[in-house]
Amino acid sequence: MRLPEISHLQFAVLGQLLIGEQAGRAIRAQLRQMRVRQTGPAFYQMMARLEDDGLVEGWYEQKVVAGQILRERRYAISEAGRKSWNGSRRFYLETIRSAEKREGLAHA
Repeated sequence: MRLPEISHLQFAVLGQLLIGEQAGRAIRAQLRQMRVRQTGPAFYQMMARLEDDGLVEGWYEQKVVAGQILRERRYAISEAGRKSWNGSRRFYLETIRSAEKREGLAHA
């Protein structure tokens, strides 16, 4: 069993993107619900690394809010990101099953 190539935080972000493209602020809001404390610059640096690694695709969209034009960064998971997330998911599931098996043997 190989260790995942992505961190647990990257796993969480990619998992969020599995449901569809999202704005960076929406992803950050989900991370806050998971009690992840991360500054805006740290978050966007992580997202830039995920883009550089080909795991996500990012782009800017313009929208008008209260008469002002805003640029919003949006992200979507790539096929490579899906594969990476699935590989990490398998690792975590195998780790859990192995621990549960050992736990069951220890109680027998």
